[in-house]
Order: sequence, then structure tokens, then C-alpha cells
Amino acid sequence: MPKEHSDADAPPEDGILVPRRRPAQQRSRERFNRILTAARSVLVDHGFESFTFDEVAKRAEVPIGTLYQFFANKYVLICELDRVDTAETVAELKKFSERVPALQWPDILDEFIDHLAHMWHDDPSRRAVWHAVQSTPATRATAAATERQMLEIISAVVEPLDPRATYQDRMQLAGLLVHTVSSLLNYAIRDCDRDDSQFDSIVGEIKRMLVAYLFAVATS
Repeated sequence: MPKEHSDADAPPEDGILVPRRRPAQQRSRERFNRILTAARSVLVDHGFESFTFDEVAKRAEVPIGTLYQFFANKYVLICELDRVDTAETVAELKKFSERVPALQWPDILDEFIDHLAHMWHDDPSRRAVWHAVQSTPATRATAAATERQMLEIISAVVEPLDPRATYQDRMQLAGLLVHTVSSLLNYAIRDCDRDDSQFDSIVGEIKRMLVAYLFAVATS
């Protein structure tokens, strides 16, 4: 039986963890998606430390060798889940930013936070994936590369706040917003017995805090 390693087999020089291959045919894509769905359930039920390919293969109803055809190890698989989550958020951000008439940055921020809050509240695997990609330097580097497209969109949205800000400054601000929201949503749902009214209250406070911060950026 193949053995998992903490490092991908011959990882790329840039350190970014990617699948060995991506499915091209419909049947292969269906297996690939079943693997991703099963991986989410295993991650939620057992946590990343106890996450194994054996259990993922069992739940996906595929031979374990099929997992290794796509993924060198669990770190690569977790990073693929993060790509899926980020791609969904990017798609929503594009919808917000392309509306006519155009939304102002406070409205986009409000909808962005609502979108993430809804995802984290309704799908426990979002939080589990977010935690898992913090586990190693390679997964963190891969997550940073994955989120770049999302940061690019947010950077453009906040540009009117300070027209003098450099591209690097805006990207840093975008990263701060994304990671602040994620960290605070982690706090909002970490207690399983916290009811929806408490969750909604914390989300409201996240919005108020970040809007106040961004107004401070705009007027500084």
C-alpha cells in the first residue's frame, strides 16, 4: 500500500502543492469530486491530525490507489479543497464588483463578510480546511498563492480609500481584511452550542470594526 509522506513527492521548486494530475474525462471528474467530498467529511469528523487516505478512499468508494493518482499526500489534497473554497469566494466577489450600478466599498465589504459567514456557518468543512492549511510551511505558501486572486479583487475595491497607496500597500490591506474576517469567524463558530443570534451578533461586530478601520484608513 502507498505510504503518505509529510512532503509531496518531488515538490515543485516554488513550493506550491498541486495535484499530480487533474481529471479530463467525465467519469474521472466524478471520482475526483467524490474524493474531495469525502475528504471534507473526514476532515470534519476526525480533524487534520487523524486524516487518512484510507478513510477518504473508503468514504469515496474508490481504491486508495485512485487517490494517489491525483494526490501525493494529504497536504496536497487539503490544498485542493482550499482552492475550491477560494474559487467560490472569488466568483462571488466578481459578482459584487461587477454589479451595475457599481457597489461602493462598504457595500461590497458587507456582502463579502455575509458570504463568508454564511459559508462558515452552514459548512463546517470551511473552517476545518482553513485550519488545515495552516499546518505546514508548504500548505501556508500554497494557500497564500491560492488567495492572491481574491486579494487582487479586494485591492481594487479599496483603491478609492487612499489613491496614493501603492499596489503592495493595497494588497497588504486586502490580506489583512481577509485574514481578520476568517480569524473572527473562527471565533464566532468555535463553540458548537453558540446559537444563531450570537453568531449574527458577532458578524455584525466584525462588519462594524472593519468599516471603522477602513474609514480610518481613508481619512488618515
